[in-house]
Amino acid sequence: MNKSQLTADLIKRTAKKQGLSISKLLIDCELNKNAIYTMQTEGYYPRVEALIKIADRLDCSVDYLLGRTNNPDSHNL
Repeated sequence: MNKSQLTADLIKRTAKKQGLSISKLLIDCELNKNAIYTMQTEGYYPRVEALIKIADRLDCSVDYLLGRTNNPDSHNL
């Protein structure tokens, strides 16, 4: 699994835990409806601003979404 696939997987798992669909998440964050698919298949990463929006919407840290920490609440420390 490459890094963008890991990030896509973490986004999907975190959204699912919160009962949030990926399409609703992407709409809320003003991202293309294919953003997660493109991350998984083409190694695409969204802009930093987009990752921040996703992290804010999911109430987790960007570091968590990037796989740099296993603690999704590290932004609250």
